[in-house]
Amino acid sequence: MIRFIGDIPAKSDSKGRFFLPATLRKTLQSYGEETLVLRKDIFQDCLVLFPESVWNERMDELQSKLNHFNKFHEQILRQFTADSERISLDASGRLLIPKRYLVKAGIESEVHFIGVSKTIEIWASEKIEQAFMDNNEFAQALEELMKDSQF
Repeated sequence: MIRFIGDIPAKSDSKGRFFLPATLRKTLQSYGEETLVLRKDIFQDCLVLFPESVWNERMDELQSKLNHFNKFHEQILRQFTADSERISLDASGRLLIPKRYLVKAGIESEVHFIGVSKTIEIWASEKIEQAFMDNNEFAQALEELMKDSQF
């Protein structure tokens, strides 16, 4: 199962392209993923890259909960898919993020690529603090979440 990890800062080149960090590219390649789907995160002020197989899993999950004869459900599906775009890395491992997505996430030239399990988040460097809890809050939340774990 594909798993991304890490927080890797990056800058755009003179043409506005970003090099996808090598560790993330290697993970994609090891699973044979060539196409990515980009969308603005639903809850956070960042962009999310989905390997196409992960995108398809999420779409299947969403569609399994929707009734195509329900107007509200169709609006949800429409908005979720219309706000998404397939993108590919070039031969050098760069991706060109369309301008409208950069504007939505407030990204200029410096970003952080954050591996979050099956997806890669792209955060404007100026907004990276929004991605994380304070250390004490994180420790307490994790302790509460895992209190009954046999791990």
